[in-house]
Amino acid sequence: MQEYITTTLNLQQGTAAEKRNEIRNYFLKTWEVDEKLYTQLKSDDVFYHRGDPLRHVLLFYLGHTAVFYINKLLLAKVIDTRINPEFESIFAIGVDEMSWDDLNEKHYNWPSVDAVREYRDKAKEVVLKVIDEVPLAMPVTWHEPFWIIMMGIEHERIHLETSSLLIRQLPLNEVVAGRFGKICDKKGDAPENDMIPVGGSVVVMGKPENHHFYGWDNEYGKYEERVEDFRASKFLISNGEYLKFIQDGGYRTPEYWTEEGWQWRTFKEAEMPLFWRKNGAEYILRLVAEEIPMPWNWPVEVNYLEAKAYANWKSRITGKNFRLPTEAEWIRLRETTNLKDTDEWQQAPGNINLEYYTSPCPVDMFKQRDFYDVVGNVWQWTETPITGYPGFKVHALYDDFSTPTFDGKHNLLKGGSWISTGNEATMHARYAFRRHFYQHAGIRLVESDMPLTIVSNEYETDTEVTLSCEANWGDQYTNAPVFSSVLAKLVKEVAGERADLRVLDLNADTGRLAFELAQCYTDVTALDFTARMIRMPIQLQEKGFMRYVMKEEGELLLYRDVVLADFGLEKGRKNILFMQADAMNLKPIYTGYDVIVVSNLLEELSNPLLFLSKIHERLNEHGWLIITSTYDWDETRTRRENWPGGFKQDGEPVTSHDGIKEILSKEFVLTGEPVELSLVQKLSGRMSVLKLSQLTVWKKR
Repeated sequence: MQEYITTTLNLQQGTAAEKRNEIRNYFLKTWEVDEKLYTQLKSDDVFYHRGDPLRHVLLFYLGHTAVFYINKLLLAKVIDTRINPEFESIFAIGVDEMSWDDLNEKHYNWPSVDAVREYRDKAKEVVLKVIDEVPLAMPVTWHEPFWIIMMGIEHERIHLETSSLLIRQLPLNEVVAGRFGKICDKKGDAPENDMIPVGGSVVVMGKPENHHFYGWDNEYGKYEERVEDFRASKFLISNGEYLKFIQDGGYRTPEYWTEEGWQWRTFKEAEMPLFWRKNGAEYILRLVAEEIPMPWNWPVEVNYLEAKAYANWKSRITGKNFRLPTEAEWIRLRETTNLKDTDEWQQAPGNINLEYYTSPCPVDMFKQRDFYDVVGNVWQWTETPITGYPGFKVHALYDDFSTPTFDGKHNLLKGGSWISTGNEATMHARYAFRRHFYQHAGIRLVESDMPLTIVSNEYETDTEVTLSCEANWGDQYTNAPVFSSVLAKLVKEVAGERADLRVLDLNADTGRLAFELAQCYTDVTALDFTARMIRMPIQLQEKGFMRYVMKEEGELLLYRDVVLADFGLEKGRKNILFMQADAMNLKPIYTGYDVIVVSNLLEELSNPLLFLSKIHERLNEHGWLIITSTYDWDETRTRRENWPGGFKQDGEPVTSHDGIKEILSKEFVLTGEPVELSLVQKLSGRMSVLKLSQLTVWKKR
């Protein structure tokens, strides 16, 4: 894999011409190694198979990494033309078992592999054209077009890792070995593992805003934590060490497992790690594209639940307090090794960055001061559920990279694996997965008598989200009428209260309108473009409550707890399907509705004219279209030529209502005169903004 060896780029230093050339080369190498990964499939038919039942078919991932570039460049207005709107919808959103993820195979008419390859070729041309022609100014910051290119590259490198896991789970007769680099040929007995002292210290976590590497949103901010003295295992836990846990009845003893872990083990009927096989008395290890006799001195690869059970078993049999490291402890451990970041590597200090093998290797092969594999070989599970550091901000163009994982169910992995490249290999990398998911991840034990303290950020602090929460759910703190509640009453008056009417709520925000409508209608689909918005009503739907923080004044904050039962809206919460979707490029499944409510969405769209001209396709005959809008057109969101009104034409004023009427009158009849609704947006405990949103009601001919 030597031809693909690169590290992520320094975006602060060098000339614009040098950086443009570096980014071009980085993009091309990333693209090539991504495509080489899939050469391990025996035939193109395998692209339509699932490695994991909780993931899409493999074809999705072949298309997804290319579509990502196009969708993000469009969103950033770096380009203005789609290549294939259908592909850019079906290949847009991956799966992490979120309630708004769509894994229903009936919703997908997968194209041919050749069509996806053709799309990839076109996308590659578009990206290269952007790299070659768009102005580049140094330094490259996250507000610049080339940050979006780096976002696409680093996203594609993440999928080298996740897609290799899916290929690893395919039947052996569907893959071909030897096409993706060299696996390690060094195998032997497990070495004796010692616990080595690590001195405590105050650990400062978080990446400065002006850091010279590309970073994901969750890396930024600053958080300090005092780490007390602890001991850490010299090596990652080997297959040979883990075998003792299995032989001692580890998978048959509930006491070793957390409640979540035992439920998983029972459901899966697991007796050993996912990638272990047994042939009589012999154990075999499944790698990405082949099986080999068990290398007992390689690191065991398990999910968090198994790692935690192993630590609990080790505690029980020794009488000591073993567990996994916290994020802060792992960072402290790395500090003691004095490992440099990737831009200072002459050669990778461990089995990482595809520099040595395309598999794990012995745990005693790469020494890093007193320890081995602090970086590289396989990721190391931690006890820490991921959340944002203080000062966390989402990137507007990828707002659902991190926030969907801030639910206490996703634990951090640290250290990287043999296939971790780019951002994944850097010092500040922060990635998290659900505890029952598999990655190329294993175990490092920590021994400590200090109580385990997990810091979790339970209150939503994203300003845009909290303002929406306050607008939708703030009536328990103010006397002002809530816009969504008023609108829901008007919808029922217009459409009637037949429970079987199918309702589509476009621009669901934090969900108040959907919950109000669901008290009457049994089939409500609520869509929003941003995951960080829609995850809030998902919490309400699943847990019955959510929390957020509002600014009161200065540095003073108001902590809000919203309990669905307090609003009398619990009854219909199962009637709602919340999904993330782009209103400008909806999947065909979102059709056949009796009522569509478009609430203050038009002014957020890139092309409301196109949206209005096609919305009738989603409605049943004689269905109702109910629109509210402030007509607050902004050229940074909506180009002037795409406004329906709010300008003069031939010297005469054209109102937005006039323009909307002209478009919709082909398919709809306007019923009644427009109605002005008050929309109060609370900005802080002492400041609110009053807007007027015009409501119009249309009936399909």
